[in-house]
Amino acid sequence: MTSIDAVWRAESRRVLATLIRLLRDFDRAEEALNDAFLAAAEQWPRDGVPANPRAWLVSAGRFKAIDRLRRKARFDRVAAELALADEETEMAPEPEHIADDRLRLIFVCCHPELPPDAQIALTLRETCGLLTEEIAAAFLAKPSAIAQRIVRAKSRIRDLGLPYDVPEPEELAVRLDAVLRTIYLIFNEGYAASHGTELVRVDLCDEAIRLCRLLIALLPESDSEAEGLLALMLLQHARGAARTDRAGDLVLIADQDRRLWNRSEIAEGVALVEGAMARPVLTAYVIEAAIAAEHAIAPTAEATDWREIVQLYDLLRRADPSPVVALNRAVAVAMRDGPEAGLREINAILEGGRLDDFRYLHAARADLLRRLGRRDEARAAYAAALELTHQAAEQRFIEGRLNELQD
Repeated sequence: MTSIDAVWRAESRRVLATLIRLLRDFDRAEEALNDAFLAAAEQWPRDGVPANPRAWLVSAGRFKAIDRLRRKARFDRVAAELALADEETEMAPEPEHIADDRLRLIFVCCHPELPPDAQIALTLRETCGLLTEEIAAAFLAKPSAIAQRIVRAKSRIRDLGLPYDVPEPEELAVRLDAVLRTIYLIFNEGYAASHGTELVRVDLCDEAIRLCRLLIALLPESDSEAEGLLALMLLQHARGAARTDRAGDLVLIADQDRRLWNRSEIAEGVALVEGAMARPVLTAYVIEAAIAAEHAIAPTAEATDWREIVQLYDLLRRADPSPVVALNRAVAVAMRDGPEAGLREINAILEGGRLDDFRYLHAARADLLRRLGRRDEARAAYAAALELTHQAAEQRFIEGRLNELQD
């Protein structure tokens, strides 16, 4: 059973993406995916894991879907076309302009006929298999609202007959922003999982970086936003091995063993940043990557150039005036000017009411209060952060801070 679990984790979303292309229906593809894995659970322990598990699952899922249609007496034209398709269709070479069904699915979900928030929610659900609660955490929204967005998006794709296809290179720009944002949300869920026992999901981080590289190869010309996102993810991913200790507990960047950082990823990311920063227009991902590069090139935590980082956040606020950017800038201000200065800015964000349910705001505020010696207020802020946290490693970290403040 362990091998099937491993294949599910590694391949299920890619199998689903291919089944959606072949079956042209989200719900039918999800049923086929589950049927394929049920068949694998019956056959693989007896016959062994096939040489190409993904191809086996796609083939099994497709024929299970056809069987379902036959049993329901709905073996209509769509089913007939699927049945007549060559058995090896799913392994046929793709057109040169699209090389990956998972990236294809992202473009389908990000069709301009769908509302922007529904595009991304649907993509995260279908391409990554994220739970509704995990997607809600990424959007700072309620799970019920996210579930409704996903249902409506699927219905709109079906009702409008939107094609399960990828736009030609000259049409990619219309969907590029949503695709990039989706890829970054995939990465963020891997970099700091919102739920579960593992803080870092390397599979999601690696997949987001892979998809971004594929996307850059598809674009008809160099795009600073896409390259900036790739740089940002590489620079963040480079710290992955140092972000948790052997027990799986969170290690803050100031306490990380920088010898564990991936120097080749840092070198590639910094080179991309330098090229993008030389262009006349600085995009949000490029500026975020430049901030990540400042952390990556600092030989020690004490050597971090917080003055430069705050200046970069000032630029980022113009490109992306979001409360999360304001929060990150406030933390940088605290490192440059002291915790009192940072706390004033965080309190102003809190008074605005837009990040009341954002666990990182309460955690950052708690840390500044702790550094100022305001223990009672720090405990209350840590308690607020803990109530909003559903990730085991982060919970243990906050509980540890609370225990320290009880002494």
